[in-house]
Amino acid sequence: MENILRGNKANGCGQRYGGRQIQSMKVKLIKLTKEYETKLGEMIDEWKLDHAMNHTNTAPWSIFKNDYHDFDHYLNHLEIKTKTEDRVPDSVFFLLDEERDRLLGAVNIRHSLNEWLLKEAGHIGDGIRPSERRKGYATEMVRLALIECKKLGIKRVLMVCDKDNIGSAKSIIKNGGVLENEFVNSEGKTVQRYWIDNQ
Repeated sequence: MENILRGNKANGCGQRYGGRQIQSMKVKLIKLTKEYETKLGEMIDEWKLDHAMNHTNTAPWSIFKNDYHDFDHYLNHLEIKTKTEDRVPDSVFFLLDEERDRLLGAVNIRHSLNEWLLKEAGHIGDGIRPSERRKGYATEMVRLALIECKKLGIKRVLMVCDKDNIGSAKSIIKNGGVLENEFVNSEGKTVQRYWIDNQ
């Protein structure tokens, strides 16, 4: 089942990101289906290569927690349905470029916050595949994710990012994020916590 949430169009003028003019966006959030098995593998492999080469971790943990090679198992365990002591129910969407039929990124929406999420992770975890960064897709994906949060009744959305992840911070701020505080997390990284009014 797809969630047909289309991105903004720029009236044919395109939008400028990172000093480059890009084409108008035609993107939407989708739920993963068998149809996208190969495309999912390509995107995850790209993320893994980037992590190995640059020691970065800029993708939602939820899409890496299981081996995608066993796709049926992966799909059935992608989302958390029942609250446990250390987990909350969540939803996972993928950003699809409709014109190229290409997966651009993924976003994990937690339906509520436990103590750890409130401090270190927030409601939304998101990431754009390395080859599609600096094109404005992260900002659009957050905008679409906020629509999903509103459907879930989440009126104040917490987003958290590493201070040195400038692109992520920009995508949050452009969607109304207001910095509450910074802190050093358990991994020794300086992290920023932003709240978004999602009424």
